[in-house]
Amino acid sequence: MTQQLAHSPARLLSARRLLLGCGIVAGPMYVTVALAQAFTREGFDLARHPWSFLANGELGWIQTANFVLTALATIAAAAAGLRRSLSPGRGARWAPILVGAFGASMIGAAIFPADPAMGFPVGTPEGPGTVTLSGTLHMAVGGVGFLCMVAACFVIASRQARAGRKGWAWYSRVTGTLFLGSFAGIASGGGVAWANLAFIAGIVAIWSWLSLVSLNLSRHTA
Repeated sequence: MTQQLAHSPARLLSARRLLLGCGIVAGPMYVTVALAQAFTREGFDLARHPWSFLANGELGWIQTANFVLTALATIAAAAAGLRRSLSPGRGARWAPILVGAFGASMIGAAIFPADPAMGFPVGTPEGPGTVTLSGTLHMAVGGVGFLCMVAACFVIASRQARAGRKGWAWYSRVTGTLFLGSFAGIASGGGVAWANLAFIAGIVAIWSWLSLVSLNLSRHTA
């Protein structure tokens, strides 16, 4: 019994690092799978088509699975890894909730795929196309998730600033601001190339931020 108790802290530490590991790999997995499809799916144009469009067509199940698996990894990192590593202290409550909400929004995005439009998948007429209930819900849950992730950046930044980690605090603030700006751009850009490419950059930035924060917390977990 004593030996089991002695090993419990070590097991808890390993479990926490494993869950933070989900936060480390979630973003690279999502970006890699999405880009692999973007460069190989016939008719897909990175400058014109959001990655959500990849969930349409015969091979759409790949992006749907990408949404779900990335979401589960993000939720695991938020609900357990971030919550345990940040507690106690500023942001220990809200940061995991906000990141977890972002993960949950990806499951919503998988359940409600974006509407085919702008010639993708091949055979789809050019132009914005018909907006369906599924497409509307996709945009709604995605928007909520993106805003939650922006808020998470600033919550973590507040904690980092309080701890005297000014470099990390500024990195979190800049990432949140850039992601918010890129989201606003694509929401109002109407398929403009610069807005779509800026949003891709914003996605890469926010996932890189989550990976680096998770990695940093994992290294300092004790």
